[in-house]
Amino acid sequence: MIEVQGVTKTYGKKKNVFTALDDVSFTIPTGASVAIIGKSGSGKSTLMHVMSGLDRPEQGKIVIDGENILTFKQKAVDKFRSNEMSFVFQSFFVQGNESCYNNVSLPLEIADVPLRKRRAMIMGALKAVELDDKVKSRAKDLSGGQKQRLAIARAIVTKPKILFADEPTGNLDSTTGATIERLLFNYNKQNGTTLIVVTHDVDLAKKCDMQVFIKDGEITRVLGGAVS
Repeated sequence: MIEVQGVTKTYGKKKNVFTALDDVSFTIPTGASVAIIGKSGSGKSTLMHVMSGLDRPEQGKIVIDGENILTFKQKAVDKFRSNEMSFVFQSFFVQGNESCYNNVSLPLEIADVPLRKRRAMIMGALKAVELDDKVKSRAKDLSGGQKQRLAIARAIVTKPKILFADEPTGNLDSTTGATIERLLFNYNKQNGTTLIVVTHDVDLAKKCDMQVFIKDGEITRVLGGAVS
């Protein structure tokens, strides 16, 4: 379970203070698929950064499975995020000159997974996104949809408990986007992973178990979940 409790995040000082998140509270059940939905500038990406420990708010708590990660020292937060979370972004961020295999291997190297265990994990992740025939292909030679599937493989290879997807279909055509959605939701259901999708796409949001609507840094409504 993820509990966001009274989170306020500001940027700037004195007369130039901008409130990105204003006393935000809601609860996400373990294993749910959740859409954080709002227009550009609404605060949804800031919310994702705070929930994942990438940014720290001035007030509030982020309680994950009973632990407030905002009380952790930075090194402990980084370790928690590395062990428990993964991310998929709109812009893919794959290593173009590296093979698909090496791209997916990177999180395992960072996590110091023994070399003898890596191959099975990498092949399993590539198979899950239907790229097991592209093991030796360089990432830059893939189509946009294949690059996003590779990004998903890289994100799921460590079997995270929480998967953040920031506008995961934003750069894709509708057919390819539907494939990416299917992969994300299948992974969510089959593995009990909490899936948090940051999006402005209402149709994508409706496919999630829960929708958190944000506007000007405030939660305007929550459907399918719990407001703290």
